[in-house]
Amino acid sequence: MSGDRSRPAATTSGTTSDGTPDGTSDAALAALHRRTLRVLVGSQVLAGAGLAAGVTVGALLAEDMLGTRGLAGLPAALFTLGSAAAAVGVGRLSQRLGRRPGLTAGYAVGAVGGALVVLAAALDSVALLLPALLLYGSGTATNLQARYAGADLAPAERRGRAVSTVLVATTLGAVVGPNLVGVMGQVASAIGVRPLAGPFLLASLAYAGAAVVVWTRLRPDPLLAARAAAATEGTAGPAGPAAATPAHPGAPASTGRDLPALRLAATAMVVTQLVMVAVMTMTPLHMRDHGHGLAATGLVISVHVAAMYLPSPVSGRLADRYGRRPVVAAAGAVLLAAGVLAALAPPDSVTVLAVALALLGLGWNLGLVGGTTMLTDAVPLADRARTQGDVDLGVALAGAGAGIGSGVVVAFSSFAALGLSGGLLALAMVPALLAGRRRVEDPVR
Repeated sequence: MSGDRSRPAATTSGTTSDGTPDGTSDAALAALHRRTLRVLVGSQVLAGAGLAAGVTVGALLAEDMLGTRGLAGLPAALFTLGSAAAAVGVGRLSQRLGRRPGLTAGYAVGAVGGALVVLAAALDSVALLLPALLLYGSGTATNLQARYAGADLAPAERRGRAVSTVLVATTLGAVVGPNLVGVMGQVASAIGVRPLAGPFLLASLAYAGAAVVVWTRLRPDPLLAARAAAATEGTAGPAGPAAATPAHPGAPASTGRDLPALRLAATAMVVTQLVMVAVMTMTPLHMRDHGHGLAATGLVISVHVAAMYLPSPVSGRLADRYGRRPVVAAAGAVLLAAGVLAALAPPDSVTVLAVALALLGLGWNLGLVGGTTMLTDAVPLADRARTQGDVDLGVALAGAGAGIGSGVVVAFSSFAALGLSGGLLALAMVPALLAGRRRVEDPVR
């Protein structure tokens, strides 16, 4: 397999000398796809715990160290900017060398960032905190980039389910992580660090573990295997673009990009990320302002993160069965409901706020699964990883803007205004859906 130096020599039986598939037959590709998903599931369970740290206490740590409410959204903005840079870096590295080096490097940088956040809190150094949060964002980007690796070898009609399998694996770590806020705070206090830095210690260890799993187990590399299969067949192959392997009957054949679908996929993911980050970032501060403790905050964020990832199998099946476009449309409707409910939730009701944040997570999941599958369908295999990284750059930049803007909106208005604004913004996907429907031959997709 060109470019994969770690891969053992192939044998004539369709497997390598260590018993793994050589990627030259349909059966071997299917077996490698299953193996890839198992490895990604393992790494995502670990990475999910790292992802949850900044979500749960990032704004609280910033307010504590910076001493101002107006900049409480800065951590979300910084690690989202770091995520933007990492999305491009991981995408480019994956394009050149494969998913394994790209994902490993991204997780490793995130682990370093988490450790530096803990050090910054110990030293009370804002100057160190800011670049540390940028590096920490690499783990977030890599966590999301892993979903593309799950789809590299998937047949077009099962791409939604492949993406969802990787996403749902994040649930365990991401739900457990926020509920360890108190425990990790005690650990941090025991070593002389601010309790709010404790979750970042967990994040550093979790991302480091994910890097080890990917580096040692993700071989043969799924992206390189897909390219080798395509080269062997002389076509796009079973892992090629949807244009070569139609995602649905009657889809037009083409070897180039489906630009209308690509634009719609990017719009869906950007809007869902923006709305989700804006409301989620300010929720811990809103709850603290109304007398809720860290345990209640951790519970609400756990519910939110579970809703971000746990519905993935259903979202993936819906995308494969009914099309990508209806799933994206559902995302807009659910996000609107989430914003309105968050705005109307009684300040003393943890239950109502948890439901609102659950809807927020569900809307994000529908937008991400629908958009990711549509994007993978629309882009040829030859430049798929690079394009995926570029789109995730836009997604991360949208999240960064939401992180900064959410603090400003709440500081000068209210959390209710933020929720309503986010819900209305979700309607921005409707014009894109209508425009895309007019320009794409298949109205379902």
